[in-house]
Amino acid sequence: MRRFGSALAVFGGLLLAVAGVAPALAHEHPSGITDLVTPAVVRIEATARIDITLLDHLGELIHVERSYEVPIGSGTGTVINPDGGMVTLTQVIKSDRDVRIYAANKIFAEHHKVKIPVDFERHKLKDDRLNHHLQECYPPKRPTATCIVDVTPEIKVFPNISPADKEGFRAEIVRLGDKPDSPAVLRPVGRADGSAGLPTAPLAAEVPAKDGSPVAVAGFTGRPAANLPETVDIAHLRAGGAGEGGRQFKDPEKKVNEPEKLGALVDRGLLGGPVIEDKKGEVVGLLLGGGKDARMIGIREVAKALAEADVAPARGTIDAAFEQALTRFHTHYYGDAVPAFQRVLDLYPGHTVAAAHLKTSQAKRGTAEDKGAKTAAASTDTPGGVPLWPFLVAGGLLVLVVLAAAVLLWRRRLSGPEPEPGPVAETLPPTLRPPPMQARSVFEEQADSTIVVGRSFPALPKVSSTSPGQPVLVARGPGTKPDSTVGEAAMQKYCTGCGMRLGPAHSFCGYCGQPTKT
Repeated sequence: MRRFGSALAVFGGLLLAVAGVAPALAHEHPSGITDLVTPAVVRIEATARIDITLLDHLGELIHVERSYEVPIGSGTGTVINPDGGMVTLTQVIKSDRDVRIYAANKIFAEHHKVKIPVDFERHKLKDDRLNHHLQECYPPKRPTATCIVDVTPEIKVFPNISPADKEGFRAEIVRLGDKPDSPAVLRPVGRADGSAGLPTAPLAAEVPAKDGSPVAVAGFTGRPAANLPETVDIAHLRAGGAGEGGRQFKDPEKKVNEPEKLGALVDRGLLGGPVIEDKKGEVVGLLLGGGKDARMIGIREVAKALAEADVAPARGTIDAAFEQALTRFHTHYYGDAVPAFQRVLDLYPGHTVAAAHLKTSQAKRGTAEDKGAKTAAASTDTPGGVPLWPFLVAGGLLVLVVLAAAVLLWRRRLSGPEPEPGPVAETLPPTLRPPPMQARSVFEEQADSTIVVGRSFPALPKVSSTSPGQPVLVARGPGTKPDSTVGEAAMQKYCTGCGMRLGPAHSFCGYCGQPTKT
């Protein structure tokens, strides 16, 4: 078996050699930076529908009914599982301002034709009667209230798809934070996106601790449209800072005032948007602040909010197909990227990033920038390239030769070595010599032989007995005359079948089973 093991080792080495000739098709996963996240970025708008009835009894009792839609907040959210679970900041969907005060000011100004600022502040009028009725219209509700108010919050989500969804879809609140800068969790209501669901963003396990770690921020400054794509900008994290207080931004080279730059983006609509780590393209936090300041709430607080809301982050079928397409795209295998991006669009037709990269891949497919085209050219008979097929053919032939040698060696070892003829058989006349030994099953049984388990032996020749002493060959001792009479102890007997020595009392050959008695 030692030779057989060596043959297998040689065979394995040949396989490795042939495999090494083929070009490597696996590549490192590209960082993608924002490509993995921006398809999952959404615009969130929270409003309150206010149905208010003013009871005007200055003269005859009149019921004045109005309905208003009051903005509560707006910003950016991130989809974190295919079912549409989203994270954003609490202040995006909940306001500390009382929308009932806004409705009271507006209905009084419209009905009584008085100048009252339509805002969220309580005001007073010079006319005592009107002022009394106005104060009774403000919340909280009392038995003498002059206004009946019903508030219905409404949250609309506008996904990053093309063509843009002008109507969006409704979402409901799963969990609100206890502070405006705390994470909030939402889920869609009555939206059907097929079995594949929505694109999602990968969440990081931790925030980079190094000072000056590069990141990117993404979000929408308005409802997504053909002329209003997502906004993406770069930034750097400062070391330290944790919890809901947030981690600050700072340009290591001090060329840009990053807190002020990002604060302006927050005011334009990136509030609650994802902060994306530069290496793996994963979300490490949410953007907050405004004005001349901006900070990031870390992924640890986001994960805690998701756990309390019992909403698990997950990646879906769309994301798996999109990552495969991005691998080919960012490694410049544009020809291979084309069908991969088409697969993504089959799963989710509105995927904006896949559509944009597909257009680029189609334009660069087969050009000098396409590494796939270069590999294909190198594998053909071109003046400057070495064809690959001779190596594959040679490797295949070597494999076949090794397999054939291994099979022959295995069969030869099973048959065992042929026994050499005995010394007496060589002295027999040619007519009495046994024929060459043939392979025989170790379990074969014949009438003229003894069953031997675990040993192969040749077929025994038929010896015709012409005289009483012929079946057994007798060798006389040295100095004994042929015609002299000697005792049984002085004669050495041999088997006529195989030539093995026989003892005085042997009735059968111990090797081949030939009987010795006549």
